Amino acid sequence: MKVVERYIMRRALAVFLAALIWTLAIVWTTQVLARIDLVTDSGQSALTFFEVAALIIPSIVPIVVPFAVVVAVAQTLSAMNSDSELAVLNAAGASRWTIVRPIMLLALAASVFSFAVDNGVDPYARQKNRELVASSRADLLSLIIQEGTFRKIDDGLFLQIGERLPDNRLGGIFVADSREEGVNLIYYAKSGAIIESGEERVLMMNDGVIHRETLAGDLSVIRFTSYAFDLSAFLSASSDVLLLPKDRTTQYLLNPSPNDKMFQKRPIKYLAEVHQRFSEWSYSLVFALIALAVAGDARSHREARIHPLITSITIALFVRWLGFFAAGKADNIPQYAYMVYGVPIVASAVATWFIVSNRTMELPVAWADWMTNFAGRFGDGWTALKLRFARRGASGQGAG
Repeated sequence: MKVVERYIMRRALAVFLAALIWTLAIVWTTQVLARIDLVTDSGQSALTFFEVAALIIPSIVPIVVPFAVVVAVAQTLSAMNSDSELAVLNAAGASRWTIVRPIMLLALAASVFSFAVDNGVDPYARQKNRELVASSRADLLSLIIQEGTFRKIDDGLFLQIGERLPDNRLGGIFVADSREEGVNLIYYAKSGAIIESGEERVLMMNDGVIHRETLAGDLSVIRFTSYAFDLSAFLSASSDVLLLPKDRTTQYLLNPSPNDKMFQKRPIKYLAEVHQRFSEWSYSLVFALIALAVAGDARSHREARIHPLITSITIALFVRWLGFFAAGKADNIPQYAYMVYGVPIVASAVATWFIVSNRTMELPVAWADWMTNFAGRFGDGWTALKLRFARRGASGQGAG
């Protein structure tokens, strides 16, 4: 590799790592916040929560890596053009391959990394994640005996224990059950206990009432001396680990068990997942070609209506959306599997044609004009807002 190629590789790699870390952090944070109920509803420790949060990372890496590549390539080439480095390379007689080769080597390394994570690490991380979530929700007995806290047992079912009494008895039991459509049930008992018999667990409530209310407004109150509320169904359902096609290893997807109930119901989803895994790795190469087609020529930055980085990301988002659309449709319609592979192949072919023909890939004129006008209006509004705050600050100081 020539000195210039190593220089381009080093700059692009630095930007790639920075973009990857920041993008991973943002996406990971949004995913973690969606799972905060693991602590609030299940009463698990912070260590379990962070373990589950760490297992999310492999699932977002294959999605984030291609965008880190397009940001790295577009930003690196844009900066080199602003510093007239691309113009100097062209004037020195350097071939276009001098720029293309280090970029494609970086994209190839990113593709291999994505493929390894998507087909090797992610399935095991997903399985471990589901096991942790299932075990945390199955630990129901330790949850419901906590005093003074509402606990969600199931969708529409909440339970609260007022206090713990001697001899493993419970006091002030409150249960709200709205699982049956159109009927709300509220149980209250002065005391009770959890009775275990083998795998069966029953909440025995003593000296209480049941309030039954319908949508029509009918209300009935039933008093009871003792009432048994079965908890076994929730415990067994929570402890079962349901593995979806995304949670399975690639080897299993290629040869699933005939006894797999999910496979028996929807075998097409297993095949669709295989197609997605075997095509998703290629988007790093596709996005690198798009960025090269947009920003790889010294003239592109001066002739472009908007910044090449914005153009590259916009085109990459559109291509990736087509890939997600095809993958979603392939879950139900097998013919869309051709589109799963066709989207990256066609996008690569188009970008390669722009590169070989020495043309610059740009957004449609209408899009570019709209984005330019929007940016201009936003900039004018921001400037006016800053001036207004500056005037208010000056008048406030004058009054003081």
